[in-house]
Amino acid sequence: MKTYIYILLAFCLLSCEDVVDVDVPQSSPKLVIEATIEWEKGTVGNEQEIKLSLSTPYFSNEQFVPATGAQVIIRKLSDNTTFVFSESTEGIYTTNTFNPELNTVYELEILYGNEVYKGQEEFKSVSDINSITQTVEGGFDDELIEVNIFFDDPEDEENYYLTRFNEPGDVLPYYFPLDDEFTNGNEMTMFYEKEDGDNENDELNEGDLVEIELSGISERYYNYMSLLLQQADDQGPFGVTPAPVIGNCVNETNEEAKPYGYFRLSEVVKTSYIIQ
Repeated sequence: MKTYIYILLAFCLLSCEDVVDVDVPQSSPKLVIEATIEWEKGTVGNEQEIKLSLSTPYFSNEQFVPATGAQVIIRKLSDNTTFVFSESTEGIYTTNTFNPELNTVYELEILYGNEVYKGQEEFKSVSDINSITQTVEGGFDDELIEVNIFFDDPEDEENYYLTRFNEPGDVLPYYFPLDDEFTNGNEMTMFYEKEDGDNENDELNEGDLVEIELSGISERYYNYMSLLLQQADDQGPFGVTPAPVIGNCVNETNEEAKPYGYFRLSEVVKTSYIIQ
């Protein structure tokens, strides 16, 4: 009886090796807008860059399809000052005349393929980083080194932040959005601890360099990033089914052809820390 079962299983495994071609429906390419305007503290902030590309099918080998020939401007709504972005390389639009002003609303306008795209956002400020420390006591694993940053949250106002940690050579940085709902007006902290993998390169070790960024963001961008990161982290049979995450840009010519991406303006603190 056992021999019969083994033979039957082997037959099933061999008979299931046929390749099945499945026609995957493909939608028309959509404009992808990567318009992150960052004003690093201590700099003029006049040099800025916007990247435009087209969405690609899921199984495509193309990593970046530039959207060329667009007209790109940002307008400061308080006085109607306009900043023109010129295409320096395919899909990359730059300017060296931008004038950042905190707590001011800006409008992005893109003319591409005879369609007009627009988005509005307020330029958000951020606090300085007070200190950076390392420890092994406050993270998820008490045997791994973690990096902690501390900064003051302003009183009597809602604030949202985006932290970014990265080791040079890592494939992807670590992002974490943060709000002050329960810590308004207090010193806030955020920690970074790499997951323990199969080798020591998957954790922080003495001599490692960690690049750190702290940005001020809007509530809408906080919600946008939270949803994106949630979808990226969901795995397994009980994960949330991925769905397009819509940003703050709209297609004013064709409402159905919604673009991907986001228009963000943030003051940012950039620094680094070497593990001791």
